[in-house]
Amino acid sequence: MLQFHGSIAPKEHKPMAGRRREGNRPDRRIWDEDATTIEQRKALCAKVCYVGTANHKLRPGDYGFTPSHNPRPSKSPCDALRAVLIKEASELFQSGIMRGMVSRFEPDGIPKYVWAVDADGEVYEAKAKADQETKYHGYRIGEDEQSVRKYVLEEWKKR
Repeated sequence: MLQFHGSIAPKEHKPMAGRRREGNRPDRRIWDEDATTIEQRKALCAKVCYVGTANHKLRPGDYGFTPSHNPRPSKSPCDALRAVLIKEASELFQSGIMRGMVSRFEPDGIPKYVWAVDADGEVYEAKAKADQETKYHGYRIGEDEQSVRKYVLEEWKKR
């Protein structure tokens, strides 16, 4: 299992009120690249999907969320820099799985986390919804988590 380089304890993030993200969590690690086969990754892509959540949206785009809904201040918006439509978010999610950018999971299970990087080099983390374990929502890893962003970018480039 790969480890984050250095401390992942985030610095205080001024724009977001509320709590800091938890750091140094063992379930928030990218699994070794050779831990899953291409066939397992394809099967996982068929089993899970990206649906998003209004809690991480500033711009509801084509997700079907109520436009007047504002994200919770303690949540990182996935679209803080630009609108990320569901097609792109789904493609990023699937490409993260196909590159093996997932957290550890049991055979026939699903990973809690999937990571991806967009064409602009922005890092995203998708997390399985607690009440719907095969459906994921995602968010941009912001400047308050530079060590996580750096680690995911390095792994993305290797794979």
